[in-house]
Amino acid sequence: MLSIGTLKRGFINGVKTLLDLTKILAPVYVGVQILSISGVLNIIAQFFSPIMSIFGLPGETSLVLILGWASGTYAALGALAAIKLTGIQITTIAIMISTAHNLITEGAVVKKLGVSMFTSISSRLIMSLILGFLFYRMFGGF
Repeated sequence: MLSIGTLKRGFINGVKTLLDLTKILAPVYVGVQILSISGVLNIIAQFFSPIMSIFGLPGETSLVLILGWASGTYAALGALAAIKLTGIQITTIAIMISTAHNLITEGAVVKKLGVSMFTSISSRLIMSLILGFLFYRMFGGF
């Protein structure tokens, strides 16, 4: 049975989680906005545009992928919120980041388990790129 105490604990835990996520999302969002306003994001976008076009993504999303691959999904979400994308583009990014995310931390964990860190990271990155490419070609390339 649901009690007032359970609701209270759930609410408190929810607020704590929100605050923890805000510590990641807000600074990344602000950072990407600053890069955008300063023009640095445009330079990054132009540089990575040819590569990102393979996945049907604008050059700016290279920053989202790098953050997701290195830091995790929450950092990528913070950056993603600052960039306007279509549904297909957001789904492509989501597939790529969910396949390979937080590679540095998870690579260290995998190494402790006795698996090659290089093999783990490279296989996840390769699968991320393949899945992003295939999804775009199947659903976004028409």
